[in-house]
Amino acid sequence: MKRLKKHLTGIGIIKLLLYAFFILFLVIPLVAVFIVSFTNEPINFFGSFISMETMQTTIDQLKHATLDNFKSVFQNTRYLDALLNSLYLSFVVSIVVLLICVPIAYGIARTKLPFKKTISALCTIPLIVPTFISGYAFIIMFGRSGWVTYLYQALGGEGLFIDPYSLTGIAIVQIFFFFPYALWPMVAAFKVSDVSLEEASRNMGAKGWLTFCTVTFPLVIPGMLSTALVIFAVSFSDFGTPIVLAPTDLNLLVVQAYREIAGFYNWGGAAILTLIMIAVAGFVYWVQNFFFKGKNYDSVSGKPKQSKLNQNKLVTVPIAVFSGIVVLVPLLAMLTVFLQSIATTWGKDPLPKGYTLAHYKMIFTSSLGNIQNSIVLALGALVLSIIISVFVSYFVVRQQAVTLDFMTTVPLIVPGIAFGIALIQTFNVAPLQLTGTAAILIIAYSIRRLPYMVRSTVGTMKSIKADIEEAAISLGASTLTAAITIIGPLMIPGIAAGSLLVFITVIKETSISILMAPAEWAPMSLAIFQNILRAEYYSAAAMSIILVVLVLVLQAIANLFTRKQSD
Repeated sequence: MKRLKKHLTGIGIIKLLLYAFFILFLVIPLVAVFIVSFTNEPINFFGSFISMETMQTTIDQLKHATLDNFKSVFQNTRYLDALLNSLYLSFVVSIVVLLICVPIAYGIARTKLPFKKTISALCTIPLIVPTFISGYAFIIMFGRSGWVTYLYQALGGEGLFIDPYSLTGIAIVQIFFFFPYALWPMVAAFKVSDVSLEEASRNMGAKGWLTFCTVTFPLVIPGMLSTALVIFAVSFSDFGTPIVLAPTDLNLLVVQAYREIAGFYNWGGAAILTLIMIAVAGFVYWVQNFFFKGKNYDSVSGKPKQSKLNQNKLVTVPIAVFSGIVVLVPLLAMLTVFLQSIATTWGKDPLPKGYTLAHYKMIFTSSLGNIQNSIVLALGALVLSIIISVFVSYFVVRQQAVTLDFMTTVPLIVPGIAFGIALIQTFNVAPLQLTGTAAILIIAYSIRRLPYMVRSTVGTMKSIKADIEEAAISLGASTLTAAITIIGPLMIPGIAAGSLLVFITVIKETSISILMAPAEWAPMSLAIFQNILRAEYYSAAAMSIILVVLVLVLQAIANLFTRKQSD
């Protein structure tokens, strides 16, 4: 009884509600997917508790559970090809991204690179652009009527310079729009590695290239391997690029899972593919943790020694040219989408035949609701994320709630399309028939982005001394009151930093939106995708630019706030 009273305090009830939320919308959907993979049809988990008839149906379904679905999936060459193609794509993208980022990262961190600030700024463009928009941009550039194709054929080439509707096209888009995820961690690795080791190598007579290969490069290998695994996971779970570019005869796991649930209503097949995606993503993160656990890669003691930046033009100029070529591709892609958005007509010519703002006018009249939906849904997800993350941070830091901390990390492992399928299969029937509502969208968005918010608020929470809260409690305030009135205001900087990141990523969200959003709550990402499918390319381009500008403005606000906090 005493233990029950202890848990029924205000703060105790909040903790129980958090556990209930994660069990209801994260644990049960993932377990439900696992069960559906054996039953081949959705299980009405919640209905079984309020209806004996439903309970009997569920029992009958479980009695007829079978491994036949797994056998058919693994015997089906289409599914096997999808898995192998996805693994191959992710592996190639990871390797090529590393090869691209090593010279650029070294140039930014260790040399007096010409136009360094400009190159660094342009390297952030791919982070702003949703992946399905980048895929669409490549269609305009390299498609049969693309301006690159026109120039290529004008110079004597035949066919397409690059076929965007292919595995190669998808890989190229991912490479040029995912490389910043690896670049900036590698820049940091080059900056913090101990330069005294390099100076010692040079003092002993080693040439610059030999010092780089034998000393500098090995120091950043741990960071490279870590970022390679991140790129692998990002590429493997990317839904936006393949859904736009993958042809019907190219099988990729995320696209195949979408087709099974949205096109064929194959619940069992979609569930098994979901489990495979989760298993692969989970294995990648496990490998990353296993590789670095218990190993020491320290090379810095005390304040890192400042190195003299390399000014050798034989090094800096080639790196600058190479970096310029890399950042030029995403820049041209976005300029191409912008030209499409203001073009009257644009066929197989290097430039549009005329220019107009009519497409933007149409967006702000007929599609204004999509913009409003994006903002409303993002705000809803943001509010829910703030409430959950603040209390999760409190319990993780003050009460060492390891289970809650783990639950907020799980969404990093689960691909968006997999999580969307899990929610659809769980909440598709009464009494919790939430599929097709704004509520389940907001919940899905917030759970997907909770790790970003929680990492930000946990860091702030750790910096707040417990004696401040204890003083309020000693004066008669309850633990909940102290947490809300004392701790809450002190966490505002962390909340603000995480909030902008959550809002930006929700605005860009593709997989959950395309899979789950109903027509009346269609956000911009879904509207753009539908316009592309209907070949309404000019409207799709205009809305794409609006979405990118919105994200860019939010990113600028985030950077401004971060600078003010650091001053």
